[in-house]
Amino acid sequence: MLGYGGGPATIPLLEREVVDHYGWQTTAEFSEMVALGNGLPGPIATKLGAYVGYDVGGITGSLIALFATIAPSLIMMIALLGLLMKYKDSPKVKAMTQIIRPTIAILLAVMTYDFFFHSYEQVGWIHTSIIGVLGFFSLEKWRISPVYVVLGALIYGAVFLGGVSPG
Repeated sequence: MLGYGGGPATIPLLEREVVDHYGWQTTAEFSEMVALGNGLPGPIATKLGAYVGYDVGGITGSLIALFATIAPSLIMMIALLGLLMKYKDSPKVKAMTQIIRPTIAILLAVMTYDFFFHSYEQVGWIHTSIIGVLGFFSLEKWRISPVYVVLGALIYGAVFLGGVSPG
């Protein structure tokens, strides 16, 4: 319910719970899950929830986590749809949205920094730099689809980092 801004906005919240609060995964495992989830079709929040649920509780855990990911938003949307339609053009609602967007950007930036730092600790600065620079240019300069960039990073990791054990 606190994931205003869509699936990507919920990633830092989910990371805090899964890694920091409950310790179900390490930061490295969580970042790998996010990378894989971004390469698959569909909403990221449901994929992450289902994966964490499966990792913790098998198929039953996956189903419960998937329901828990979808149900709050669905219930809130149904309950508040009339109110939303009534005030969607309100200047106050638009101002609130403008304030929330930078907050989401900061949360995503902090998460990116954490992923980069843990990647650096685990595989070293050379591999981290290669993957980071190639990923940046692939996405921003060459406009390659994120699916192929993530797939390329996975292949690079399998070929060059296959022997690196998780931290």
